Amino acid sequence: MLTQPTNCIKPTSNILFSFNSIPQSFFKLHPPLNPRTLSFKLHCSQYPNPTPSSFSSSPFQPLISILRIIPDWADEIKERGFRQDRTLYDHEKWVHHRSSYRHLRHFLTSLSSRVILSLIPPVIAFTLVAVVIASYNTAVALEWLPEVFPMLRSSTLPYQLTAPALALLLVFRTEASYSRFEEGRKAWTKVIAGTNDFARQIISGVENSGDAELKKALLEYVVAFPVALKCHVIYGSNMGRDLQNLLEVDDLLVVLSSKHGPGCIIEFISQNIRMLKLEESRRNMLESNMSCFHEGIGVCENLIGTPIPLSYTRLTSRFLVLWHLTLPIILWDDCHWIVVPATFISAASLFCIEEVGVLIEEPFPMLALDDLCRSVQENVQEALSREKLIQARLTAKGRIQKQQLCPNGQPKS
Repeated sequence: MLTQPTNCIKPTSNILFSFNSIPQSFFKLHPPLNPRTLSFKLHCSQYPNPTPSSFSSSPFQPLISILRIIPDWADEIKERGFRQDRTLYDHEKWVHHRSSYRHLRHFLTSLSSRVILSLIPPVIAFTLVAVVIASYNTAVALEWLPEVFPMLRSSTLPYQLTAPALALLLVFRTEASYSRFEEGRKAWTKVIAGTNDFARQIISGVENSGDAELKKALLEYVVAFPVALKCHVIYGSNMGRDLQNLLEVDDLLVVLSSKHGPGCIIEFISQNIRMLKLEESRRNMLESNMSCFHEGIGVCENLIGTPIPLSYTRLTSRFLVLWHLTLPIILWDDCHWIVVPATFISAASLFCIEEVGVLIEEPFPMLALDDLCRSVQENVQEALSREKLIQARLTAKGRIQKQQLCPNGQPKS
């Protein structure tokens, strides 16, 4: 029997542990026995939890909150764009894509572009810096300030020397990001092609009538694998919602309770193949085809877990910031107040290139993975419906051929 210690420390926070990792829609079908909510009190004697008042006590907190409104709004738009569904292109979309009106269409939709909207915070910041520097130099030129204040001006030679370096940084950054995008696209092409081929071999290779239920379950697992992999690599995906129409409830609960959904489905497939009544050679062939699944998981997890070297990303970002902080000083002698629109155009252009590289560095939200997964489901359903039709046609042709043969096996004249 546990007794309460005599020197209790005042609790600073409560932690609630509840069983809520599985969607509520499944509890209607399989309600848990005596669900409970356990409450534990966490005692800490050295580091009390900070109260909200300790953060808001800073005199700069209201200013910081105001300054963070626009960046937080831009980040929200950017993340919302990541969650948008991409679609595969067909002939009509390609015609629309290469239309002569595309330049006008792209220009008119600039304000709805998440790339452009995400550039509002840095572009506004550097444009305001240009306004401040131009105002300061104008005040010095008009002798509104004491003579001790110097004019902020400099030679353009440093910019002429460093411009090629900045251009190479941006080009290499964008090229490295596109290489990652291409690697992710090729990995998913192999996964989808391997899934279709695996399903075809199951449909044509499993012929024993006693394995009908196992064959049906195996096809469900194969179709569910790309969906589980998509949910595994895209942040914010709901695996339970996407798989509820593909797997039985009991199987889905096992997948959701596992730490690695795609790996759990591969284990389902492997165990199912072992239970089928197949020849050893055909069973080995089916198991060997699962290598494309493991390869796809490895490539996707490698792309998610390993970004472009952070030192390269930081160098590009710092170079851009220093470049635009000093741009109004460099251009003042030649442009005067035109440094303000010049800084705006330069920041919007160069930061846009850098932003595109950052967006496509994580390739999977850029791919039409939902459409690819749906194409697998449609291909398997069509193959199942074709199987019966083709078997019926071949059986009919066999009967006709037997009727045309003589008793000695020679065709009738």
